[in-house]
Amino acid sequence: MPPKNEPLNSFDWMVVEPSLSEQFVLERSIREIEDCNNIDVLSQLCVAMAKAQWHQARLLKQAVGHIALLDAVLSGGEQKP
Repeated sequence: MPPKNEPLNSFDWMVVEPSLSEQFVLERSIREIEDCNNIDVLSQLCVAMAKAQWHQARLLKQAVGHIALLDAVLSGGEQKP
């Protein structure tokens, strides 16, 4: 719940602000990938990333649907198919 006297923006929770530490970890990972010359390792990495992306997209879709349902229930609305 937002603090009192603060307007509720229903999309604020979607803003991603990585910490400095998280930015460094990401940059280190990117540089490791860019510096890799082994095509087999890069291929395996691409396959793993494609699988992870599919799983995350599916999970996000389910989570958003669940959040929408909870929001409808809490606001007294009806669920739409």
